[in-house]
Amino acid sequence: MKERFENFTVLIAKINRYIKKIKTTEMEEFNLKGPHVSCIYYIHKNGHLTPKELCEICQEDKALVSRSLETLDKQGFLQENNSKKKYRKSISLSEKGKKAGKWVASKIDSILSLASKGLTEEKRLVMYEGLSLIGRNLEKICKDYGEKNGN
Repeated sequence: MKERFENFTVLIAKINRYIKKIKTTEMEEFNLKGPHVSCIYYIHKNGHLTPKELCEICQEDKALVSRSLETLDKQGFLQENNSKKKYRKSISLSEKGKKAGKWVASKIDSILSLASKGLTEEKRLVMYEGLSLIGRNLEKICKDYGEKNGN
């Protein structure tokens, strides 16, 4: 059991660390940081999103997404659609943002191909199915903890 825990947590942490390093390195070209990758990618992929929708898709907290969107807006990557409430505004990419979005999506495809080298489609599907199941189970455990502690 101890080895399973160590393997799982160390591997997840290691993968996450490498993803962050790649994001940071790749975004230097646009003078942006790693957290901006998900914002640009998901807005590019969906055409437009509200900050709330972006948080849900990225699985990031509101503060990080809000700071990222503020930076992207100041640097001309975004355009906002009309709404009186800031958190309900639909955000899309400007022309500069669309260029960055295409570049980010292309980079992600390339890196995913390199990262999954030697992994068959069948093994990849099994891996994602297993990770999804673990994610759902951990989410339920956390929800149960919250209910137990009155949160």
